[in-house]
Amino acid sequence: MNEERIPPSKHAYKEALELADEIIRNIELAESSLTLITLKTIRLARLTNDFDMINILELEISGYTVNQYGYVPKEQWEVGILANRQYHDESNKEKVFPESVEQLEDEKNFLKSSIEVAGDADISVSSTNPRHFPKYYTGNASERAELRERFKIVSDRLASRRSMVYKYVLRKYLELRYSNIAEDIFSKIQEKVNEKIGKYIPDSVKRFNAVYENLSSENSENWSNAVHSCRRILKDLADAIYPPTKNIQKENEGKEIFIQLDEEHFINRIIEFITQKNESKTYKKIVGSHLRFMKDRLKSILGGSHKGTHKDITDREEANRIVVYTYLLIGDILALV
Repeated sequence: MNEERIPPSKHAYKEALELADEIIRNIELAESSLTLITLKTIRLARLTNDFDMINILELEISGYTVNQYGYVPKEQWEVGILANRQYHDESNKEKVFPESVEQLEDEKNFLKSSIEVAGDADISVSSTNPRHFPKYYTGNASERAELRERFKIVSDRLASRRSMVYKYVLRKYLELRYSNIAEDIFSKIQEKVNEKIGKYIPDSVKRFNAVYENLSSENSENWSNAVHSCRRILKDLADAIYPPTKNIQKENEGKEIFIQLDEEHFINRIIEFITQKNESKTYKKIVGSHLRFMKDRLKSILGGSHKGTHKDITDREEANRIVVYTYLLIGDILALV
């Protein structure tokens, strides 16, 4: 399915959140037909680039194609199963009901009217309704029972469509609201971290801007460049907080260890900086126990940034995680300065 992605933006996010809230209200207060609600939900799916749901909802609007044997094409069958449209016919064969939401709504309204006049003379759909539903006659008890049975089937199918749309929109609404909360929290952290970066490693501001541009690209080679930049930013950090110096020997758990602190071993320099701050009042007050595992975090970031060769980073989400993790890590370390 060839669909054009809508680039993430505050405008798209705001429209999606407002639309989700509107759809939920429409359903809960029965303010609109399910057909119109479904069309609105397609727009919501487009705003959030949910192409699988777009495919499902478009068939809810158009209806399914049925062959002479009562079956739908394979690709539509698979969508119908995802949409919970399956049922068993009189021969116990599994099928998916093909009616569009609009057809179900129209048929339900017609059946409701027919039931209300069930005591009158025979009424056939073909003579009263342009959509040509299956014929229903209300002249005797068995035919009236058939009418009520069909009404229940159509009502249940329509209710299942309403439930599917409602659950989907509610989930999207909660995701969007959570995203807003997370973005608000991150923006507060970002303000402090940006101030520290601008003060102690100003050259890295340009690097982070380049990283952002690379992550926005559709080219996987640029994602690799973004991740590789994380390593250079960490080196900028090391040079600022613990410049290259002579190698040292230290005792660790009763053993003498040799630590290289030259230009190349910048991670060792960052770890040594953290170690020296470990027992300080500043460390306990600002960072506390959250940095007890800083060494492991640094090694994880370095491992990720070493993957910055063009052949390794092929997943934008992986690149995003490494960049964000590096950014937050730098913020934690600069909090010790």
